[in-house]
Amino acid sequence: MSNEQLEMLAAEAGLSVDWEDANARPQRVSPDALRKVLDGLGYPAENDEQITASLKRLQDQSLSTTPPPLLTVDHGSNLDLSAWFKPETPFVLELEDGSRLDAKLTAKAELPALATVGYQQLAIDGQHLTIAVAPKTAYTLAMATDVSVPRTWGMTLQLYYLRREGDGGFGDTQALETFARSAGERGAAAIAISPVHAMFSNDSERFSPYSPSSRLFLNALYAAPGAILGERAVRMAIEETGLGEEFKRLEGLQLIDWPAAAAAKWKLYRALYTAFIGSGHPLHEDFNSFRHTGGEALENHCRFEALRDQCDVLGISGNWHEWPDEYKNPRSKTIDAFAAAHGEQIGFHAFAQWLIARGLERAQTAAKSSGMSIGLIGDLAVGADGAGSQAWSRQDELLSSLTVGAPPDILNRSGQSWGISAFSPTGLQRNGFRAFIEMLRANFAHAGGLRIDHVMGLQRLWVVPEGSAPSEGAYLNYPIDDMLRLLCLESWRHKAIVLGEDLGTVPEGLHEKLSTRGILGMRVLLFEQDNAHFKPIIKWSDDALATTSTHDLPTLTGWLSELDIDWNKTLGHIDDNTERQWREAREREREGLRAALRLNYGMHGSDDSDMIDGSVRYLGHTRAPLVLLPIEDALGIEQQANLPGTIDSHPNWRRRLPGDSASLLDNANAARRLEILAAARQQAAERDQ
Repeated sequence: MSNEQLEMLAAEAGLSVDWEDANARPQRVSPDALRKVLDGLGYPAENDEQITASLKRLQDQSLSTTPPPLLTVDHGSNLDLSAWFKPETPFVLELEDGSRLDAKLTAKAELPALATVGYQQLAIDGQHLTIAVAPKTAYTLAMATDVSVPRTWGMTLQLYYLRREGDGGFGDTQALETFARSAGERGAAAIAISPVHAMFSNDSERFSPYSPSSRLFLNALYAAPGAILGERAVRMAIEETGLGEEFKRLEGLQLIDWPAAAAAKWKLYRALYTAFIGSGHPLHEDFNSFRHTGGEALENHCRFEALRDQCDVLGISGNWHEWPDEYKNPRSKTIDAFAAAHGEQIGFHAFAQWLIARGLERAQTAAKSSGMSIGLIGDLAVGADGAGSQAWSRQDELLSSLTVGAPPDILNRSGQSWGISAFSPTGLQRNGFRAFIEMLRANFAHAGGLRIDHVMGLQRLWVVPEGSAPSEGAYLNYPIDDMLRLLCLESWRHKAIVLGEDLGTVPEGLHEKLSTRGILGMRVLLFEQDNAHFKPIIKWSDDALATTSTHDLPTLTGWLSELDIDWNKTLGHIDDNTERQWREAREREREGLRAALRLNYGMHGSDDSDMIDGSVRYLGHTRAPLVLLPIEDALGIEQQANLPGTIDSHPNWRRRLPGDSASLLDNANAARRLEILAAARQQAAERDQ
């Protein structure tokens, strides 16, 4: 068997055979790993015959005389069409505003730069395709704030953290509304929240916000139905279902009991839905309009949820990959018959989506009306569960048989497998990037900004075959220029900024690509150091946001107290020698941070609270256009939201904040630190104008 042919197939399929690890050491994917990954991509490569057949299929696709249904181009640039059309071929370009342009391709068979920004329809030589004309940059922070050199600030928070009376045991959009008003009154421009993607409604054991069923729809559990339907309707439903005591019990817990809280919330929703459809409710028209606008995508998601509700009755498993063929196809007659027989159940799931969508709209309105220039910043997870609704409904555009992760590195010597699926690069191109565009629109819909988790995934992702170790994966390359253009176009249309989480091993040139496109990178205080020498304020990047920490890292209080090291030792993740090394390194880092704060502010004390105050001031004075302060660091909380590498041994995604969302920022620590941050940002703005 020829490894040369195998590697040729891999390259044609978009895989990188050679790559560099986190230590800049060259690595090479083994032939066995390549075969497994290629099979997951749909290109069998077990023997020479399969390799030849797969290679021919890919080469035939690349030599197609038919262009893909959508092409992208930067505004003001010509588009090369020479692969499919002859020079000076006549065409008609129909613009979004209804106007038409009749012209010819150039002598180089390029589409001249005639079109305005938007999705334009090209008719040429009997073929029809869409031209996505992208602005040069995304909607920038300068545009959002109407300041040429922005030096603004906001906060980050896990939505489920929040508390309010009657929330049923975890945060919801009503608590978010209240918090947004409070933060806006104190001068915040933005609140970045944890992902609110749709989960599996009948499997509440899965609650990591980064492992959703779909990135097209929302986690209905976060809805606050009283804000939409009225508190009276909710009180009546609680009385009818007898949920009052259970809600009180759940609200009193220190950690969220997701299975119990989800069960109670779904029971409440079903009672509300029964009452809603059985009455002449004035919001019927709005609900029907929501369903109509949601179209096929919403219908498919709701059908999927209803199918999973009926798994036991239908005699099928919860994993659609194991379903009979007639259930695997969302457009089959069997699925249509199921929908006809279970219309009320499907309607219920649409009702739940309507509640959460309207709730997020209210929260964004509250944020903007409180004076925030940006408002909510959503969080886009890297991928979705391969067994979820998005993978089921968009099978040609998602790689449901491969999981996304990370190769072995300094922090994770075994590598990581995140249990989520990514887009298929060829599937996206074949379908005119439909699934990518609809996902962007869904996530921009209720926000003034979007954080893209692991933004490196727009260029490449480490993909691992199901059942294989993370080390047995390979980097799959994506059409990054097309995806960035579409991202900028949708950002522009929604007037929403874009943040890219570019921490970790970043491909060469990506920082520059993001910066050119007006997409802010991310810099974390704990990482902005070289062997305990923290980066001077004036040396911080002006094309990246600044923050003290993230949901996957210790809080400042936890970092200072070494709580993260305690956890790793307790759970057996590190041995005695590693523990000693980590604690010695942490002491040097603490001293390094103290030295930086002394240099800038003359601080001589070593009190943790003073250190956090100083760190907030330090970030505020950097050149970062946006500083995001985690609520944990504003309050001085020790525990972090998530400890990577754990599932049940650490209470990931289950913590709650002390105090009601309405008064949370009245806390003495929070009030003082927000004042410090606001003043530092104003001083930075005056310095840098």
